[in-house]
Amino acid sequence: MTDDRAQPKRIFLSDLHLDNVQDQRFARFAECLESEASWAEEVFILGDLFEAWIGDDDDSALAERACAVLAQAAQRAAVQVMAGNRDFLIGGRFAQRTGARLLPDPFRTGDGLILAHGDALCIGDEAYQAMRQVLRSPAWQAEMLAKPLAERRAAANGLRDASRASNATKPTAIMDADPAAADRLLEDLGGRTLIHGHTHRPAIHGHAKGLRYVLGDWARCGWLLRQTGQRFRLECFPLEQPYRHPAPDGKTDLRRGAEC
Repeated sequence: MTDDRAQPKRIFLSDLHLDNVQDQRFARFAECLESEASWAEEVFILGDLFEAWIGDDDDSALAERACAVLAQAAQRAAVQVMAGNRDFLIGGRFAQRTGARLLPDPFRTGDGLILAHGDALCIGDEAYQAMRQVLRSPAWQAEMLAKPLAERRAAANGLRDASRASNATKPTAIMDADPAAADRLLEDLGGRTLIHGHTHRPAIHGHAKGLRYVLGDWARCGWLLRQTGQRFRLECFPLEQPYRHPAPDGKTDLRRGAEC
């Protein structure tokens, strides 16, 4: 007999960059969680759920609606959220509002999966790594969270604009995850499977230390990684249509990158 405990059902998402409750990304996000929370035991969101998160006291319609969607999903599945480079101010009050568990970056699951947002793997971008150290520091975050909401919103917009301007002039190679850094992370944490987002380059990579699944961003289509037991399937779906749970014989693993 098969031990159901050895057959985890999980989905992994990242880089939704939600910024408006009226757009199709938010609608698909809500539909996806409603559908998948009835199937999955665990839902992992590995960073950049939001285009920007200015603090757990955010009173915007987006914050209220997104937290409500997460809270509803958390009633049926274990929802676990990791901060990304856009929503690194997510904190304890967010966890209380949503019922989600906050994960450190990186994180090792009990059965040995290594999860990360992925930006720390882009070691070729030295300017970004230096900025990351500043933005993730407790002192900078405390100073930012002490500001009024309006000032934080303006600061978030400024950081986003500066990031886009900076990335436009950088070689694309340095903004990708470094394979050697991925191998070191697998070795340091004792895993054979690494799952991350951030780079917006969905693919499945073979490494000396194991496999690396890269989640896609929700831009041209939505992306998720589905785990059933020891099988993983990288899936994309249209954002223009209501979300539908895939048939059992749906998309197969994509070994040389993935396109919708």
